[in-house]
Amino acid sequence: MKSFSEQRREAIERLMEQNILRDAAIIKAMLTVPREQFLPPDSRTQAYVDTPIPIGFGQTTSALHMTALFCEYGGMKLGQRVLEVGGGCGYMSCVYAEVVAPYDQSEQQCGHVWSAEILPELAEFGRMNIDRLGYSDRVTFVEADASEGLSENGFFNLIIVTSAAPEIPSKLLDQLDLGGVLLIPIGTASFYQELVRVRRDKAGKIHKDNLGGVAFVPMRGKRGWH
Repeated sequence: MKSFSEQRREAIERLMEQNILRDAAIIKAMLTVPREQFLPPDSRTQAYVDTPIPIGFGQTTSALHMTALFCEYGGMKLGQRVLEVGGGCGYMSCVYAEVVAPYDQSEQQCGHVWSAEILPELAEFGRMNIDRLGYSDRVTFVEADASEGLSENGFFNLIIVTSAAPEIPSKLLDQLDLGGVLLIPIGTASFYQELVRVRRDKAGKIHKDNLGGVAFVPMRGKRGWH
């Protein structure tokens, strides 16, 4: 049986062959973070299958290609301030951290990731994973309803929402910095939505484009589904 590191490399190479992964920093990040270490023991054998993986409490962590697309579509890069709405098991938070705040760069050049998970048990699981794997200095993982953002942390260059909302929350737009990008699934709560990319240009004007169909669990919280 192939080791997890061999499976990881093969999975990333497949995403590169499909032209889903292109950016060298994002490729390096996904090769670095051990996805199996963020999963419950009974899910670890599926770690590098490109599909959503159950992480308990009725939730999943996104498929590998979706993790890659969030990074690529967002133009993720060194030094950015990233907000993740729906941190789950913490895997994607750490991939983002390896892009915006890699250890081979000086602290002055590095950005930071803020990740919020609304489910208390899952928030504890994600936070434990991040602490155990040594990412807590680059990822602030909190239990919170971030459907309206985390305004106390200022503006963000990139906001990634990992659950489907009925509409774009205006308060998330308010926390998007000039030149920033928001990625959010919009649509019904029945596991089919459209991934929308929102850009705020340097003059503050908002631009939206549709990136195609996706399937996410429904957003909870103030701006989610009730």
